[in-house]
Amino acid sequence: MTSLRRTIVLAMSVTILFVQEQLLTFIPNVQFTTLLIVLFASLYTLRENILIIFVHVILDSLYMGAFNPLYMTPMFLGWVMIPLLYNTVLGRTKNEVKLAIFGLFMGFVYGWMFIPFVMFQLGISQFWPYLLADIPFEIIMATSNFFTVLWLYQPLYRVLRRELDNLELAVVPLSRHG
Repeated sequence: MTSLRRTIVLAMSVTILFVQEQLLTFIPNVQFTTLLIVLFASLYTLRENILIIFVHVILDSLYMGAFNPLYMTPMFLGWVMIPLLYNTVLGRTKNEVKLAIFGLFMGFVYGWMFIPFVMFQLGISQFWPYLLADIPFEIIMATSNFFTVLWLYQPLYRVLRRELDNLELAVVPLSRHG
């Protein structure tokens, strides 16, 4: 039963990730995706996080009509960097200030992941003009990431951790790091 419950919780996590992103598409580069992936990274295993991100990228690409490896690859790589770095470089910290700074950084990194793929796909040969044109969007995403993680990570973590504990699904131990 626990395995079925875990699968349902992961499916619900993918659904929340997908729906919030689609609801916010009218505001360029403003979303809760980074916040949610950081939250999931702190509560689920690395394998589960990679699965969530993989399914999210597939659903997003199908829904947006861009089932294109030159779009899906940087999206997957950009999002999967979050749980990878969270589990390694960040040492699984729960400190919202460190995580908010990480979210700020990831706002730029996520945008940079797309640059070589978009340049190849569109035949753009000059890197700097493309990067300069993308910087305002990266700043918006980085700022959005910073504030959503800073303000919402701890309350969402407490609620989701409590619910996972109640369902006896908290397989990721509490961190000793701050």
